[in-house]
Amino acid sequence: MKTSTRFHNAIQKLYNAFHNNTLHPEDCKQCAVGNILNNQDFWKHISDDHGSLKLNYVGMVNQKLGKRFNGYSPLELLQIEQAFLKGCGYVLPLHHKNPKPNNPTDPDNLFKGLSSVIEILCELDDIPNVMDCSKLFAYPITHKSPVFN
Repeated sequence: MKTSTRFHNAIQKLYNAFHNNTLHPEDCKQCAVGNILNNQDFWKHISDDHGSLKLNYVGMVNQKLGKRFNGYSPLELLQIEQAFLKGCGYVLPLHHKNPKPNNPTDPDNLFKGLSSVIEILCELDDIPNVMDCSKLFAYPITHKSPVFN
């Protein structure tokens, strides 16, 4: 399957982060978007709430100017991060009063979060979900699993 450069690079960075134990949902440099953006945290200034899809003034300006960061628009970055946090088991937006996983870096939680991210990355690039194994088993998925919601 042919994929975009941004997709390939994002998957490679997330794969490396997962296997090098450098993926952390609560660290803006080590979360899904932080890793996609080469462990930089400038992206946290495009929204006022971590896990929100609402761009703040800085985010809206960058979005309207057509800025891309490693191929992704500000709104796409927020979608990726939200998918990661939800997949890891967080209640959003990230806030000390909202429930969160007991162990944020538990590999099972991180894998669920990455699976959600990959689904979003595939949607953004309009390609089939590479994590979907329903074709392998010739079984069509009729509804989403509650594990990844």
